[in-house]
Amino acid sequence: MTTATRVMGPSRRRPAVSRWALVVASVGLLVACTRSPAVSTNGAAPAFGTTPTTTTAPTPTTSTIATTTTTTQFQIDPSYFVPGSCVTFAPTVGNRHTTVYLDAGHGGLDPGAVGTTESGQPVHEADQTLAVELDTMALLRAEGFQVTVSRTEDSTVVRLQPGDTSGPLLTESGDHRDLLARELCPDLAHADLLVGIYFNGSGSPLSAGCITGYDAARPFAAANLRLATLLQHDVLGLMNAQGWAIPDLGVASDTALGGSAPTPAAAAYDRLILLGPADPGYVPIPSEMPGALIEPLYVTDPFEANIAVSTSGQQLLAMGIAKAVEEYFGPSNG
Repeated sequence: MTTATRVMGPSRRRPAVSRWALVVASVGLLVACTRSPAVSTNGAAPAFGTTPTTTTAPTPTTSTIATTTTTTQFQIDPSYFVPGSCVTFAPTVGNRHTTVYLDAGHGGLDPGAVGTTESGQPVHEADQTLAVELDTMALLRAEGFQVTVSRTEDSTVVRLQPGDTSGPLLTESGDHRDLLARELCPDLAHADLLVGIYFNGSGSPLSAGCITGYDAARPFAAANLRLATLLQHDVLGLMNAQGWAIPDLGVASDTALGGSAPTPAAAAYDRLILLGPADPGYVPIPSEMPGALIEPLYVTDPFEANIAVSTSGQQLLAMGIAKAVEEYFGPSNG
């Protein structure tokens, strides 16, 4: 894991979070960025989708993909994904006929990295990734993109089965199945691009910085690198334009991300499942489009946690991600 040590001295003093709203509100792109619930309180799918069923989830296969994608376009395979997960949303303005997949990391029984703000407020990575994902979705839909999201609630993505949980925790099997569901979803949605939205964590509160990972072993590795470079540049640029001095940890191979492997199989794979290639018995069906995963902040660094929990900070991150996606595809012809 690439890290930088934060040095907090007089020269590193930065604006308080309470002043961010004035900065972010001045950017017109955020006019369209509103967080409306993607599913109703009773768990129903969006009005333009189909209502999820309660059938037991099958193990995904190539035939499952072919059948599912020809029968529904919006609520994707509700027999496999939990309600509110793997949902596609139509553009709100225009139509570029392009689908972008956004994965909000962790969720449900998996809180992700846990830290605290400077005021001692607990921060769970899963909550912040979801907020940034939903804000990014709103921005992209307003620019004519169809957007598929991995989740719209604090939940896993896959329907859990016996053996996937142990008390209040996911088992290694459950975690693996959920990761496979996250990279299967964009295939089912026929997505053209994939962006993983995660945050970083460390045992040291001094570890800080923004990093973006990509997989160099895919046939579209050059496109992966291009997207990762745009994400790192645009997200970090917007943050540091505010004077926050977030360290630049650069663009890295996904072999450098992810922390310690939980199983021997994961150690042998040594890549991020979301981005990596197929591996018989471990990743049977990989994502089949260019993608990258950004970790813009450390939630275990109190200052960066301030940004992560702030609505204005989350919207700023979403702006950077949306900007990178738009730059990747270029101007709309419609």
